[in-house]
Amino acid sequence: MTTLALGPSWLDPDYLINTFGIIGILTIVFAESGLLIGFFLPGDSLLFTTGLLVVTDKLDTPLWLICTLIALAAIAGDQVGYLFGRKVGPALFKRPDSRLFKQENVEKAHEFFEKYGPKSLVLARFVPIVRTFTPIIAGVSRMNYRSFIVFNIIGGVLWGVGVTVLGAALGQIDFVHEHIEAILIGIVLISVLPIAIEFLRARSKSNKSKAGDDSAAAHAESGDTPPQGQRGRHAKR
Repeated sequence: MTTLALGPSWLDPDYLINTFGIIGILTIVFAESGLLIGFFLPGDSLLFTTGLLVVTDKLDTPLWLICTLIALAAIAGDQVGYLFGRKVGPALFKRPDSRLFKQENVEKAHEFFEKYGPKSLVLARFVPIVRTFTPIIAGVSRMNYRSFIVFNIIGGVLWGVGVTVLGAALGQIDFVHEHIEAILIGIVLISVLPIAIEFLRARSKSNKSKAGDDSAAAHAESGDTPPQGQRGRHAKR
């Protein structure tokens, strides 16, 4: 295995697994699934590497057992996040930014939850950062607890078992061994792609809205009548 050159060692799944073993894997999965401080941890690449190391006998734990433990850690993490959200409530949206906490992450998860509803607990599992904050937002929104449990279990199993088994399956292919670092980088890039797309879409929408407001303000100052489309938005007929 090679060292993943994505920054500090705590972003390198190979280093984390070799240093902390299965306890470290479960702790990271638990933290990234529902603790505010866990959003920056490498969940997807960690699970993929875990599966790969199991089938190559570099991690002495049966695949079925490690998949079960990972799924349980993911479910437990979301559970803690939900309870934290119910306790903190709206105060979370008033918390000031810090080095480890950004209000935009909460807002992004809230928008994701509002858009997809309960199934966001499943979809968010595959979106870094969003998966950390979504169960917290579900708690803030006081989502029905029984529904939360159901979607939490489904999401935890699909993500925890699915990504780990994928790593185990691909780990038996020679090409994967020869290009493991590039593949791990690709996993990280693919996992953050939805966030990048959403960011660009929101930025484009904001710029268009700002341009329309500026144009309407300019017409108002000059006394001109704004174009038909803008007049419908900014003035009553």
